[in-house]
Amino acid sequence: MVYLLAMSGGAVFGLVIAIIFLLAAFIFIGSVKIVRQANAMIVERLGKYNRTLNTGFHLIIPFFERASRPISLKEKVADFKPQPVITKDNVTMQIDTVVYFQITDPKLYAYGVESPIAAIENLTATTLRNIVGELELDETLTSRDTVNSKMRIILDEATDPWGIKINRVELKNILPPKDIQEAMEKQMRAERERRESILKAEGEKKSAILIAEGEKESKILRAQAEKEAKILEADAKKQARIMAADAEKAAYIAEGEGKAKAIELINKADPSAKYITLEGYEALKKVADGQATKIVVPTELSNVAGILTSVKELVTDKKPAEKK
Repeated sequence: MVYLLAMSGGAVFGLVIAIIFLLAAFIFIGSVKIVRQANAMIVERLGKYNRTLNTGFHLIIPFFERASRPISLKEKVADFKPQPVITKDNVTMQIDTVVYFQITDPKLYAYGVESPIAAIENLTATTLRNIVGELELDETLTSRDTVNSKMRIILDEATDPWGIKINRVELKNILPPKDIQEAMEKQMRAERERRESILKAEGEKKSAILIAEGEKESKILRAQAEKEAKILEADAKKQARIMAADAEKAAYIAEGEGKAKAIELINKADPSAKYITLEGYEALKKVADGQATKIVVPTELSNVAGILTSVKELVTDKKPAEKK
């Protein structure tokens, strides 16, 4: 009996030791905190902020310290629902925004504001109404970059105490009322038709100018060609006349030289009177058959001087007649 009690007491002690060991293991595991990349944790000691755990392995004091859930430090995107906005000229539009933000201070993010995303959404809506309320409809549609820049600056300043940095704000959609959309479409259609008419008129104008310039250049080239042709024709006629005159002159010179040569040969041969008389008859025959209007017949055909004089008179009279 005593042995059984001793055995049962040892088992109970062992069980207690095992339970204590298990509790210590669970406590140790609970005190180990591993923070992943681009995350952070807030540690509170007895309900008060103590420190921020960054990436890596960390230990906290059990029962005295408590670590919060991991806070992501990555850039986030919040797409907010369309908000009714009234412009300066009393046009109600639906505008939805997209905000890109990042947590830069986990402590301020944890203790700065309750429900930070809801706070950013409400702040975005009120800021958008204030900015668009100072613009007219056309300015709102054409000034997206200006609205985006102003909203980013205002939201970044407002969320800085919350440990949040606003990197970018974009107006996703701007939806005017249906009647205004129809009016804008009609206006754009009329503007496109007007531009089309202007471009068509400018094209026709340029085409007419090019055609007129082409006709002008064609006429100028045609006139220049006719002028050059006439000049070439006149030059050709001139050259022909010059060549004809040179040929006639050469013929006269050759004829004169031939006669002079013949007289020289006759003088050297010293012919008799009968031969000269016979040649005189032949010369008179040729003169009578020619076109001379004046003939001088010597009284003595046997006189050589008379024959030469007759020939001289004949030649002298023939040259003026041919020139005429």
